[in-house]
Amino acid sequence: MAAKAITEVGGIKVGKLLIEGKTKQVYDVPSQPGHSILLNKDRITAHNGVRAHELEGKAKISNQTNAKVFGLLNRAGLRTAFVRMVSDDAFLARQCEMVPIEWVTRRLATGSFLKRNPGVREGHRFSPAKVETFFKDDANDDPQWSDEQIVSAAFTVNGVTIGQDEVEIMRKTTRLVFEVLERAWATRNCALIDMKIEFGVDSTGQLLVADVIDSDSWRLWPSGDKRLMVDKQVYRNLASVTAADLDTVKRNFSWVSEQLDAIAIPNDHLVVILMGSASDAEHCERIAKHCRELGLNSELRVTSAHKGTDTTLQIVREYEGVLSKLVFITVAGRSNGLGPVLSGNTTYPVINCPPVRPDNVAQDVWSSLNLPSGLGCSTVLYPEAAALNAAQILGLDNFLIWSRLRVRQLDNFCTLVYADKKLRGVRDVNASV
Repeated sequence: MAAKAITEVGGIKVGKLLIEGKTKQVYDVPSQPGHSILLNKDRITAHNGVRAHELEGKAKISNQTNAKVFGLLNRAGLRTAFVRMVSDDAFLARQCEMVPIEWVTRRLATGSFLKRNPGVREGHRFSPAKVETFFKDDANDDPQWSDEQIVSAAFTVNGVTIGQDEVEIMRKTTRLVFEVLERAWATRNCALIDMKIEFGVDSTGQLLVADVIDSDSWRLWPSGDKRLMVDKQVYRNLASVTAADLDTVKRNFSWVSEQLDAIAIPNDHLVVILMGSASDAEHCERIAKHCRELGLNSELRVTSAHKGTDTTLQIVREYEGVLSKLVFITVAGRSNGLGPVLSGNTTYPVINCPPVRPDNVAQDVWSSLNLPSGLGCSTVLYPEAAALNAAQILGLDNFLIWSRLRVRQLDNFCTLVYADKKLRGVRDVNASV
């Protein structure tokens, strides 16, 4: 009997089946142009489909795991295709044409890497994490490809030709995805050993992290111990597969999904922006805006170290008595006593960001820079720089803040690459004006 045609998923009417893989189906969504629904299957495979079994409940577990992983990546600011879960076993995504390359990131040498690189000891640590690329070709066991092969293939995906620029952007994004998830898993005392991701291009020509990231996608070792692995490698390693073995694999996958729920994103920090006068409020609001963009909690206060020293120090003591992850940003023009006084009376970081006037910069910053001995406050001139400096400090203990900083760096790189790509080309001196 033929399988019943699917017309609705999660209350959303679906159109034609766009593609069907070993573990999922992708459907068009006519009511939401530019989007598709990915429906997971209760199926587990390995060795490019040579081994395959039905595994009841896997679709739901994989869907939950994928949603939690992409939720973290989206909160960090990475560009992904994932939108939201629509049912226990399906999610809504921006519709993409896929780049036929698997991007693999490795922190430790193990598995197939050792077979391809004899002589490398197992557990060799890659710093930075090693990124490898494999052409998606089941018939030839997904051969490893070089940059030159990818560029030479000149894949055209949704109107975008994949060249060296796109390869470089995907490589940096791949490593960043790994590092974000590596830090997230470290909060659960789990070591992310390696993982694979894929990219797609949406209808606007934007490269996105796409497809699925679940327990099929990585090696994950609790406490860094290979013997405790909880990923699909357990299934791959089986000489033969019994019902009990499949139950073990399913329990492992469920454990991983539950651990993702337990990854806590700390919210125990504060950036206190102290201004010497209410006339500096506009400057301080710009600092607070940049803090919000980086995911930093901030609060504005008005106090003068010259006119109300005791009050200023009392404000500092109030925050010190409540929080341990604290940064002070001081905003004071003319003679800046605020930053140096705080720096001399607190062990927490102090960042000066004076509201300088273009016609008097040297005089306005002099008291912020020419500090007495024993003081360690830094000085920056722009609100964005003050927020970034605070984020770098707080990101040492907060993987999401750290991730947003790294995404900011990636965005800066991509902006330059695309600007260069748009303008590059020889200007012919003989061309008509």
